[in-house]
Amino acid sequence: MPQSKFTPQQAVELADAFARHRVDYLFIGKSGAILLGYPAVTQDVDLFLPKDKANAQRVLKALAALGFEISALVRRKILRGADFIQLKNGPFDLDLIHAPDGIESFPAAKSRSVVHDGFPVANLRDIIASKRASGRQRDLLDLPLLEEFRREYERRHTPPIETAREKALRRPAAKRRSAR
Repeated sequence: MPQSKFTPQQAVELADAFARHRVDYLFIGKSGAILLGYPAVTQDVDLFLPKDKANAQRVLKALAALGFEISALVRRKILRGADFIQLKNGPFDLDLIHAPDGIESFPAAKSRSVVHDGFPVANLRDIIASKRASGRQRDLLDLPLLEEFRREYERRHTPPIETAREKALRRPAAKRRSAR
């Protein structure tokens, strides 16, 4: 029976199964933000997947290992990379998203993603862009708090910009002398 809300244990189980089956994916949506420390709850796990048949076959194997029952129809949707697939017949509710609103492509999102505690998570700016582009009322209500969380997250996790003086002082002394 699915649990009523997303838990960190679900993320661990999913990440472990996906790692064993070499699945390429990103946590996205509110579940992705929660993994980064956003103080909220959600009912499901949202995953962004590339539209790739080999990856889709690995997804199916990983989902089976987790205990999801996949119908023939859902199997075909996963293999063809349907934009949005909702799974409610497993150990937890799971949304597979191949084309999230507001994000141009999986490779672009992956290039901006972070790995946090071993979880591949979409960048908060992509999570927010997707929620904004969806236009759903519940997503729009989350935006002010998500934006505030993003600002604080970036403040704490973005390395400070190094000044020219700091860069010069960091260079070996021999290079500093030859530059004069």
